[in-house]
Order: sequence, then C-alpha cells, then structure tokens
Amino acid sequence: MDRRSFLRTSTIGGAAAAASTLAAPAIAQGNITWRMVTTWPRNFPGLGVGAQRLADRITTASGGRLTVEVYSAGELVPPLQSLDAVIDGTAEMSHGAAYYWQNKSVALSFFTGVPFGMTSREMASWVRYMGGQELWDEVYDQFGVQGFLSGDTGTQTGGWFKNEITGLSDLQGLRFRTPGLGGQVWQALGVSVTNMAAGEIFQSLQSGTLDAAEFVGPYNDLALGFYQVCNHYYTSSFVEPGLATELVVDKAKYQALPDDLQAIIRDVSQAEYDQVASDFYANDPRALNTLVNEHGVTLHNAFPDDVVEAAAGAAKEIIGGILNSDDDLTRRVARSFIDSMNLTRTRTEATDLTYALARQRYLDYSDL
Repeated sequence: MDRRSFLRTSTIGGAAAAASTLAAPAIAQGNITWRMVTTWPRNFPGLGVGAQRLADRITTASGGRLTVEVYSAGELVPPLQSLDAVIDGTAEMSHGAAYYWQNKSVALSFFTGVPFGMTSREMASWVRYMGGQELWDEVYDQFGVQGFLSGDTGTQTGGWFKNEITGLSDLQGLRFRTPGLGGQVWQALGVSVTNMAAGEIFQSLQSGTLDAAEFVGPYNDLALGFYQVCNHYYTSSFVEPGLATELVVDKAKYQALPDDLQAIIRDVSQAEYDQVASDFYANDPRALNTLVNEHGVTLHNAFPDDVVEAAAGAAKEIIGGILNSDDDLTRRVARSFIDSMNLTRTRTEATDLTYALARQRYLDYSDL
C-alpha cells in the first residue's frame, strides 16, 4: 500500500467519521454512548481495524444499549494522551498499549511486552490464569481505570535501519524509535532512543531525525511506508516477543453498567485478543512478500550474536533492578511475571519450539 494513499484514506475516513458522529440521531433514552480514543490511525491494519471491530462488536452484542464511538489518533486527543483522556473524563475508553504509560508506573510495561519475556500465549496464560489480571487491576486502580487485553501482534520484527547492523559498534549514537523496557535495553547498548506515535515515524526517518525505527511488523510497516527510506529489515525482535494491546475503561462507569454489559466488554476484549493475533499471522507473511518482491527490501532474520547477547545481559539487569524497586506493587508485578514465565516457558521450549525446529529441519511442504 502506498503510504500517501494510506494517509489520505485515513484522513478522509477520519473526517467522514467525525461528520457521521455530528449527524447521528440522538440515542434512545436508556441507551448509553461511550467514546473510545485510540493511539492508532483510522483504518490502520490490525490495530486500528481491531479497535473499530471491538467497538462495533460491543455495540452489536449489546443490541445498541452500549454504543461505542471510535476516535482515532489525533481526532479527539493526541495519540499518546489516550489514557489520560479516560482518566480525566474526556473519553470512557482508550485502545493502545500499556507500555506507552510506563511513566505513570513501570509495572504497566509488563502488560504489553518485556525484552526476552513472554510470548503472546504465555502472556495470556499469566493474565487469565496466573494472577496477572488481579495485579493489573491493582496498578490501574491508582488511576481509576480498568484494563483488559484486547489484541496481540505476536513476536514483532526488530525494525528498519538505513544501514546494516554488523555488530555492537554500529549501534553507538544510532537514533532509534522504540518504546517501553525494550527501549531501555537498546539505550544500554549505546542507542539514542525516542518514542513517537505511528503517524510521526515516517517523516522523522525521511528528515533524518531518526536513523532507524520499529513499530510492529510487515502488516503495519508496509502501510506506513518505511521501506521508502530504510532498506534493512530485521525480522525478529528480542525486545517485543508477544506484544499485547489493551482496552482501558473508566472503572466507576464500567462498574455502574449492568452485569451483562460488563460481561460483553470483558468477553469481546478477550475474543479480540485472539482475533487480532490471527489477523497478523495471516497478513504479516503476505506483506513481507510484498516488501521483498515488489520493493526490494533486504531481510535479516536476526541481529548479530554480539548484539543479542549484550541485549540479553542488559534486559536481565533492567528487570533485576525492577525486582528491587522501592514500590511494592511494581515488585510484585515483576515477580509474578518472572515466576509465571519460568513455568510457561517449559511448555513453549520443550513442546512448541521442539516441534517447530523438527518441521523446519525435516519437512518442506512448499513443493506439494
């Protein structure tokens, strides 16, 4: 997809949505309308589409008793102020990624993605069955909101670079867009790290403000047009192994809803966690083929060993520091995450990984 066409379509879509909202008939008495602000551009593959689908499913499942209107990045508030919009009452819901708010609590990063941390299935297991949701509730109780897993990208790509990374020396002073605890890992390797919303990255790469950037993976990156300014694409990330998105709601308003509407929000969010993952698994490979075959992108399956080894050491030091945090809740979140990962990884590595390696080594179906 051409980036200019994508952004033009997004702008038109946003204007149409705003006009539609203004022209909409009054909601019947007794029905409720909530506003959802997102960190994603309108119609953005996977994430923006997932936010809109989640809103539509809540509206449909409730028979219109709870209608959710979506405001994409910048339409009501700036993209990285969507959580604040729920906290201050500008909106009732936000759709984004919890690690965007780690300045409010470092503990929130554990509910999105941790360097060398949980895969998406491990993350869902922790949150749903191993005490993660209860700890997340404690963190967000401080701000009067409630969080739910709402999507999953799977393991993300390592990012786009204008020049090939041949070793640690190539990282010194590199200006790189990457968020969360993963950004801290890159920073420990000598990289100058910044975070910015999706719609701002291309211009920063084009102008030279950034030397490299990672966002999600081929499905999103093709739409954002990164291939137009960067040719070297690293296809496996070690800092975002199973990134989760979140739906956040105003907790007081959520608890004031009838039980069935609360259940609809909760259950639709859980369904979308799996739906979004399927969307990415189906469309990332297609987009990657386009990037390689139509745009000549150079793929690198992994970063050099010295980079990965140094990153692993930095990640262990950073997480170790959080485990010794002065904040009791942050310590408990980190401890629960690590203990749960140490258990769930035994299945991932003994079963899933062993199978994947056997399939890779012994059986190629591509000639059938």
